[in-house]
Amino acid sequence: MGFFIRWICAFILLVITYNPSFWSYTTWVGSNFTSNMPVAVLLGLLLVTGYVVFLRATLSSIGIFGMVLILAIVGAVLWVLFNFGVLQFGNPIFNSWIVILALSIMFAVGMYWSVIWRRMSGQIDVDEVDTN
Repeated sequence: MGFFIRWICAFILLVITYNPSFWSYTTWVGSNFTSNMPVAVLLGLLLVTGYVVFLRATLSSIGIFGMVLILAIVGAVLWVLFNFGVLQFGNPIFNSWIVILALSIMFAVGMYWSVIWRRMSGQIDVDEVDTN
């Protein structure tokens, strides 16, 4: 359940920022920035804060190599599904949703990796060591 909650939060963050349905921050700012600049800046800063939390946790837990590896695994799964005829990538709107899904999976794995590592190895993953 913990992974699912982290994935939903990552997915919501990405969908709020951009999605092809035109109900997103980027679309709204493109048409309302001059009339609602303070609100646009506030919402933009809130989104940046969300990305900082997800990126920092993901980078500290799995690093750049892990991020690339997770995206490569998702890409390979998509390739297999395409090869078996389950998916078709001719629709740009569908492709945008696939990218959002792939990035949200990467963020969720990054946020959940310490829990996975602790369960697999029995070791606790910490960022800082107290030297006192």
